[in-house]
Amino acid sequence: MVTDAAAIYPGVLAERIPSAWHHVEQYVNNPMEADHSQLKQRLRPMRGLQTDRTAQVIIAGHAYMQNLRRGHYELGIDAPPAVRVATAFTELARAI
Repeated sequence: MVTDAAAIYPGVLAERIPSAWHHVEQYVNNPMEADHSQLKQRLRPMRGLQTDRTAQVIIAGHAYMQNLRRGHYELGIDAPPAVRVATAFTELARAI
């Protein structure tokens, strides 16, 4: 286990993972950090709504879920509000 030199780690590692070897050395975890940055660099452009169409789909889905929770449809209307969405999707699955 490679960590920084925080005083809490030896006790916690000995308690949780007694067979772990605790290695404290500066810059040892840099390859892992560098790999993580490559992943973040790749995923960052994929975040968010890229087109107006995707925004429209998300907004429509959100509005549908809000209306479903509020009981505006005849799906899951007999169910208590806490489980109305789950009941409604079960009814939809049976209908399909």
